Amino acid sequence: MVEVTSDALLLLLLLLPISIIILFSTLSIFTKNNKAFPLPPGPWKLPIIGNIHQLATFPLVHRRLADLARRHGPVMHLQLGETSNVVVSSPESAKEFLKTHDHNFASRPYMPSAHTIFYDSRDIAFAPEGDYWRRMRKICTVELLSERRVRSLRPSREEEVAKLVRFIRETTEEEGGGMVNLSKLVISAGNAMTSRAAFGRIRKLEESFIPVLHRILKALGGFSVGDVFPSHKWLRVAIGTERHLRQLHEEADAILQEIIDEHVSRGRRDDDDDPDLVDVLLGCTDNHLEIKAVILVLQDVFLAGADTSPYTVEWAMSELMRNPNKMAEAQKEVRDMFDKRGKVVDATSLDELQYLTLIIKETLRLHTPTPLLIPREARETVVISGYQVPAKTRVIVNSWAIGRNPEHWTQPDQFIPERFLHTSVDYKGYDFQYIPFGAGRRMCPGLHYGIATVRILLVNLLYHFDWKLPNKMKPEDLDMDEESGGTVARKNNLHLIPIPYHAP
Repeated sequence: MVEVTSDALLLLLLLLPISIIILFSTLSIFTKNNKAFPLPPGPWKLPIIGNIHQLATFPLVHRRLADLARRHGPVMHLQLGETSNVVVSSPESAKEFLKTHDHNFASRPYMPSAHTIFYDSRDIAFAPEGDYWRRMRKICTVELLSERRVRSLRPSREEEVAKLVRFIRETTEEEGGGMVNLSKLVISAGNAMTSRAAFGRIRKLEESFIPVLHRILKALGGFSVGDVFPSHKWLRVAIGTERHLRQLHEEADAILQEIIDEHVSRGRRDDDDDPDLVDVLLGCTDNHLEIKAVILVLQDVFLAGADTSPYTVEWAMSELMRNPNKMAEAQKEVRDMFDKRGKVVDATSLDELQYLTLIIKETLRLHTPTPLLIPREARETVVISGYQVPAKTRVIVNSWAIGRNPEHWTQPDQFIPERFLHTSVDYKGYDFQYIPFGAGRRMCPGLHYGIATVRILLVNLLYHFDWKLPNKMKPEDLDMDEESGGTVARKNNLHLIPIPYHAP
């Protein structure tokens, strides 16, 4: 979804007087709901634009929706342009939509932004539910992102994180100490890991592809006027989003096509025991037309993994810097283990680090990578929690609000990893008070890859370095402002002073 531009806001302002003029003549449209089962409650609406004016000026939409839900309830109705939306903000209601009625809400709505970028929404994330989507998801979960495949990619992750550690050490020694931009370094390492997994050692186009990827994320992550008026292509053309999206599609397509062509011309090598994801996908194709599907899966892999895992590491380090006692406990656990095992941080032992696991879980709760799950669409009209949800309604699950729900979490805004110590609550989609990766048929298939990336990055940063805040900053003064573009990152980069650790 494309961020609202100044032209788009001007257009909305021009529509407001029209809306006010016809408000009373159209009021009955919004009040004549089914008497037995009304629509969910929600804030007041204007004709034509509905509730757009209550969202468009808020950069952190997940927080705005949480505020509105506190006033109107955990199942809330919003009219955004010509689209009817239900926002879900509690574990109980999320379970109704994502488990009890999962089949009815397994599809995606038509969203012009995704339709333009992803070959008529034929990628895994935005494709409507059906045979094509089921086949593509099976390839992704069985061939690409299974636990077995993620384990096979361990050597490449270890190589890339070793480069990160070496760079930080060399930079520190050359400059006699000083700050590093940890945000930039972690994102770069995360991108390198994803590139190695997807492309193998053919990485000459990585520098040109990653910026395009970030522009796509920004385009899909903001509030889109075109997506809430999907039947009005002229509107998208008028405000320039159609041209922008088409350009992004063509740039990404050209780069990935060149990468695929190189793999095809190279062929499989005899010593290639662990093929990269392009090789695996090419092995699944049975005709030339499916090369487009290969491109779409690769885009999804990058969109899902290139930023979300590094952002999680960034937030975890931020929380640990604000909580020195928890940082000390985490580092003691990591160093006690690996100092006894030859001072080599290897991925095979990461599952044994209990406190590290608690830190990752708590970070995902407080800083959910995708705070608003990709919208689903009602196949048929159903009644949930006493409210009617008509067919074609878009359902938006606010996983950020659910993870901070005070009815299910004590001190929900505090970083307390120990809250997960004596509970079976996990992020695998079965516990609806905690769904950072979603749940049901549309749950994120990259969970195993994402967690593996977060673990190896975080454990190496904790083992190899002590960390200080710059300029004698106090822990409580470290800013935690957010910037949203689909995924939620720190608004300001995390700058820290690394002090190399020398094991006894």
